Amino acid sequence: MQATPLPIAVNKLFKGSVMPVAARSRRILVVDDEVAVAESLAMIFRTCGYEVRSAHSAEQAIETISEWQPDLAIVDVMLPQMNGIEFGIVLKSNYSACRVVLVSGHPGTSELLEIARGRGHQFEILAKPLHPDVMLQIVSNLLPARTSGADA
Repeated sequence: MQATPLPIAVNKLFKGSVMPVAARSRRILVVDDEVAVAESLAMIFRTCGYEVRSAHSAEQAIETISEWQPDLAIVDVMLPQMNGIEFGIVLKSNYSACRVVLVSGHPGTSELLEIARGRGHQFEILAKPLHPDVMLQIVSNLLPARTSGADA
């Protein structure tokens, strides 16, 4: 059986559902060490009009944000070396206006969140897997459309 090309699969996925309309120039950084997950999310957000970059480690994401500041970062908690919570702290310390959404499919994440809270950092976390419609709605709520050039 041949795999459906991703753009066609995305169109089929959203057929009959309402896709949020993104404001131009809203930037999303997707950080996930599972390349297929990161690239699929990036493609979905691009299809909706967001400017997207993806990284497959926290270290690669730090390089990205040194040149390109996102409005929102969607970050997997369980990354190799530096975990997603540690990266979220770095990101918020450097770009306080950036929203951070943590995602995880691992049960041990709550312990890492408690350590971050103990250091004065508060994060919300979403459980994987997330349906793309749910993720798009969350992003749409966190990044409302810009109404004037003053926000840019």
